[in-house]
Amino acid sequence: MPISVRSERGASRLTAPLRALVRSALALEGRRPGEIAIVLADDATLRDLNRRWRGIDRATDVLSFEYGDAHTRPRHRAAPVRSATPRLRDAPPRAKASPPVNGDLVISLDRMRDQARRYRVSQGRELARLVIHGALHLAGLDHHRAAERRIMRAREGATLRMARAEIVRLDRALT
Repeated sequence: MPISVRSERGASRLTAPLRALVRSALALEGRRPGEIAIVLADDATLRDLNRRWRGIDRATDVLSFEYGDAHTRPRHRAAPVRSATPRLRDAPPRAKASPPVNGDLVISLDRMRDQARRYRVSQGRELARLVIHGALHLAGLDHHRAAERRIMRAREGATLRMARAEIVRLDRALT
């Protein structure tokens, strides 16, 4: 099943590292990608989507839209990341028959650039974080409560630590 990337400016050099990031984030959760579209857009697009789907009239950095029925998604049982060097065996247990993760990730490149400056990281690293964050949402993680936020941040950090090569490729493609 494909992971596609679409951008108004073209995304050919971004496609392979973004696909790898989605696969890594989902693998850490014991999940596999199905049909996933990554759309690289601008603030106006994200603001419109955020207003229409969430009732929030402002731009945001990433939105995740899961395809399919909610009852087909395995219920997420969060387990803490137990190692500074994550391994797939540290992922929470999943049934082998887990359905694939399907959905859309829509990312604002405007927010990505602003946040990269604000957080003093490269644009490639910030884009990687946003893709990972969105993929984790598709896998069932959330961050409404403090405990959920800690788990989400730990998973993001674990995936980012494993993604150095993809971040370098993104940095090169974005310059």
